[in-house]
Amino acid sequence: MPSLAELLNQAVLPDSPTARLDAELLLAFALGKPRSYLRTWPEHEPSAEQLSAFAALLERRRAGEPVAYILGHQGFWSLDLEVAPHTLIPRPDTELLVETALQLAPATPLRVLDLGTGTGAIALALASERGGWKVTGVDRILDAVELAERNRQRLKLGNAEFRQSSWFDVLAGERFGMILSNPPYIAADDRHLGEGDVRFEPMSALVAGADGLDDIRQIVAQAPQHLETGGWLLLEHGYDQAETVRALLGATGFSAVESRRDLGGHQRISLGQWTA
Repeated sequence: MPSLAELLNQAVLPDSPTARLDAELLLAFALGKPRSYLRTWPEHEPSAEQLSAFAALLERRRAGEPVAYILGHQGFWSLDLEVAPHTLIPRPDTELLVETALQLAPATPLRVLDLGTGTGAIALALASERGGWKVTGVDRILDAVELAERNRQRLKLGNAEFRQSSWFDVLAGERFGMILSNPPYIAADDRHLGEGDVRFEPMSALVAGADGLDDIRQIVAQAPQHLETGGWLLLEHGYDQAETVRALLGATGFSAVESRRDLGGHQRISLGQWTA
């Protein structure tokens, strides 16, 4: 039987930019052990069942299936979240929304809304950092709402809640001190939709019309009806959409409009304050 070290050296994932990490995560999953086990016991020889399980996992990854969907979980902020194919996989760039929200608002009581919550990543990260905040996450997909609620319960975060809603539909008359969203923002004809992990993610969570801005336009137009005076709207968007999103915010009446850069140096989020 090959050792763990030999298995990792032999693992072939030619289409993955993180091949070694993928192999380690999949092997640890097949063993039912943490990744640290692979370094502590590199000479260990797995059982035939574990070898078979690892081979099957590698085959799924070679077919392009995201590691997060194979494992059923993904790290985001300081949390480990359950994920499923009906939601987007939380990504490190989206942590910029969380970081910015924490910078903008003090740790005093605040009502916060996360639109299109998916796994609940943004809402739960904020709830975990601000015990005095009441965070609501909404998603139009019932399976996503149920997934986010499972994550909330497992993390024992009593200051978050999740509801089914298409954007603001069930929130008539409710106002918040901050609204955040990582909405669909990819154009329908974008070539990247046929590449990498996004091939396996739900198109409804990725695509927003011909230019990718349909949902952002709707959120910006409706947000003032749900923001308290002085409240903030924070939006994630495409790497080349910042100027347009800032223009939409300004034209709607938001002030203090700006964009902030992600880990790759792209203007990834834009924000504005409602003072009207």
